[in-house]
Amino acid sequence: MSAPGGLKAKLIGWLMKKMMGGAGGPGGGPGSGGGPPPWVRAMMAGGGAPGGMAAMLATSSGFEGRERMLGDAVALALRTLKDSTPYQHDMNDALVKMHLNSVQFFKDQGVLEEYVAHDIKTMAPMLTRLKGMIDKTGEKEIALAGMFDRTACLYQLCMDLKSEPGERSFTFPYSKVLGIARAEGQSDLSDRDLHERWLKPRLLGYAAELGVKIEVSDIGPDGLVTAKLAA
Repeated sequence: MSAPGGLKAKLIGWLMKKMMGGAGGPGGGPGSGGGPPPWVRAMMAGGGAPGGMAAMLATSSGFEGRERMLGDAVALALRTLKDSTPYQHDMNDALVKMHLNSVQFFKDQGVLEEYVAHDIKTMAPMLTRLKGMIDKTGEKEIALAGMFDRTACLYQLCMDLKSEPGERSFTFPYSKVLGIARAEGQSDLSDRDLHERWLKPRLLGYAAELGVKIEVSDIGPDGLVTAKLAA
């Protein structure tokens, strides 16, 4: 197996080759041969007068000074998605398993509702700040943005999260791993259990703390769950 550094180097090299070799398009124009096109040369050169062509084209990626962190993240994604035994792993696999193990334990102890209440309580500092913004502006969309779009634990869990005005939708994230856990005797929970006793009450609890009413759908035939601002 290649060292992670070698994998990252190959990936970066491939990206640079694609950018420098194909940016000019067909027809023998800039970038179709004889070196990179002018816009790539400008980015590579940098500097120049403030507001000049080089300065305008040398846009920031947002990862300057954090290149190693980005490379490590890409390498981890490749390593995770390459793991297809005994099932195809997804990027949210560890988070899903953590939730399933915790919910199963507290359900077995007969205190799952208390665990949900504890989860909502731990979110109180963030929810209090968001509520202040909602109270000040009257903009309820802030609730959905805070609960879904700006909360890494949510968008890392629900990887296909779709955002629309007043509504968020995603595929119920537990089904695949939960099905395997049931087959292995690790869990006796159903998708409906996870939704009705864990995911849904937490979302409704967060919204209540924000002073906003939302509706959370059941799991649809296509596996989709929708949360939207109540009319």
